[in-house]
Amino acid sequence: MVSAEGGTGAVGFEAFYRAQHPRLVALLTVALGDVEAAGEACSEAFVRALERWERVSEFAEPVGWVYRVALNVGRRQARRRTIERRLLARLAPPETVEPVEPIDPALWRALGKLTFRQRSVVALRHVAGLSQNEVAAVLGIRPGTVSATLVVARRRLIEELTAADDLDPEVRHA
Repeated sequence: MVSAEGGTGAVGFEAFYRAQHPRLVALLTVALGDVEAAGEACSEAFVRALERWERVSEFAEPVGWVYRVALNVGRRQARRRTIERRLLARLAPPETVEPVEPIDPALWRALGKLTFRQRSVVALRHVAGLSQNEVAAVLGIRPGTVSATLVVARRRLIEELTAADDLDPEVRHA
């Protein structure tokens, strides 16, 4: 079946998305009472619809499927936030909070060129201060993999930062 919103395939999904997105965000905003949560749930529902668009577009009411998914996602998110608030309310606030120093934009760009695993290993090892074994446990990988990943990540960071230093200072900080 070809949907009334423009057919099957990428073009059909785009037309469907453009037609339904504003309505779904409005619905979820009222249902969830939070614009940001509504946007997140709406985005997740449309991502799931796109992943399954060949099948979803054949439904008699694809919009109903997307709305149901969005409401379920929003409900789960709201439940999770409620549980988080309750748990955090039980915890005493830390006595002191150390300010976080800003990170050089060149370092941010270099970190952005690492893979997710490389960034995770670097963050857990150097920012969180976890040991190699602790990083391995958190990520579900072997300690040797942590070590190898750190070597590759550090090498890539050095290359990226060295390349940034070779640029004209005005270009580097743009």
